[in-house]
Amino acid sequence: MPCDAAVVAYRANVVPVVDMVFRTMLGLKAEPYPMPWVRPPDMVTAAVYFAGAWRGAVLLECTPGQARAFAQLLMSIGPPATIDEDVRDALGELANMLAGNLKSVLPGGVVLSMPSVIEGSDYSIQICGNRSIERVPFWSVEDVFGVTLVEILEPTGREKSRGSLAGG
Repeated sequence: MPCDAAVVAYRANVVPVVDMVFRTMLGLKAEPYPMPWVRPPDMVTAAVYFAGAWRGAVLLECTPGQARAFAQLLMSIGPPATIDEDVRDALGELANMLAGNLKSVLPGGVVLSMPSVIEGSDYSIQICGNRSIERVPFWSVEDVFGVTLVEILEPTGREKSRGSLAGG
């Protein structure tokens, strides 16, 4: 695992930030899950990207049932039957709040993207140029969800000359 300052700061702050956002916005306690987490195939993922002095992304990954429960609590609405615009908006807003609070531990000059939400069965997200993935599983609303930090590396000399951002 990498030991750069941003990842070290993330490790130190992710648990209190996630718990604070979930308690404040949803009235839920989010506790670190003590076991390894195997991401189930049916997930909803919200992503917010960082750009500037440090580049990366924060991902909030949860089950569709959790996403609907989070939306119900965040928006004070009836239980959504499906993953609809309200659910996607709520999950994107939660990811945005997590990223905004974690931004304070990253180098100055970092800005956030608009959130994006991906849903479906057995999908994967490939962030080109990533080096480190630091996933922390949490327990809330009867299931485990993950909050992940991905660092995006600067292209190497060869990749810069080709203009490529492709990587691992």
